[in-house]
Amino acid sequence: MNNNLNLFLLIGQSNMAGRGRLGEVPSLQHPEVSMFRNGGWIPAEEPLHTDKPGIAGIGLGMSFAVALATRAAIAPIGLIPCAFGGTSLAEWMPGSELYENAVSLTLAAMRSGGQVRGILWHQGEGDSGNRDDAGSYGCRFQTMIGKLRAELSAETAPVIAGELGPFLQRDDGTEFSAEVNQELRGLEDAVPVYGCVGAHDLGHNGDELHFNAESLREFGIRYATKYIEMTLRPVNAEGGGGL
Repeated sequence: MNNNLNLFLLIGQSNMAGRGRLGEVPSLQHPEVSMFRNGGWIPAEEPLHTDKPGIAGIGLGMSFAVALATRAAIAPIGLIPCAFGGTSLAEWMPGSELYENAVSLTLAAMRSGGQVRGILWHQGEGDSGNRDDAGSYGCRFQTMIGKLRAELSAETAPVIAGELGPFLQRDDGTEFSAEVNQELRGLEDAVPVYGCVGAHDLGHNGDELHFNAESLREFGIRYATKYIEMTLRPVNAEGGGGL
């Protein structure tokens, strides 16, 4: 048991769960980064998520955690992977199975002595096929995240989301992704201690839906950089895209 774990909850759909192909980027490990699985802590390794065995792969969680540990000396870190592919925001609202599972697992992790230091969110593809869902995204997200923070005693913990990929701009069931991105960015003026990370230059893995492994590595670093900025910790002067 480590009584000083900095806990980070990973929630959302497939691009948070990670669909980057294993082997396309070097593996990442760090002695100060663990993940919560089967009720206990084990060294973090990818895939962090097991939502869909066989396709779960590289995500943004590992590069986020390693960047925090190496650039900002935020350690030890405990990742709580709860994302699930193919889900809509409605499936993450309070009372839903996914929401309650995330709360239950995080509370169990907290009993090990850790405290929630941040919530990482990536979702929205599942709400991009309907104009009403896209247009109401921000209001619904505020309801969800407010309740989640209260249940986890994490009212001041940063919440960081990422934009949807630019490759979704097609008539393929995600035609309102630009509206969802607008909602995600607009939440910076509505949700306390919230930041949104850009994805305009990131690529897909061939399916025009999921970020590729290299992009997810970079995405995690951007989440980490945003987190460091929000918590007023200086970023390593070397900067750049490396870890």
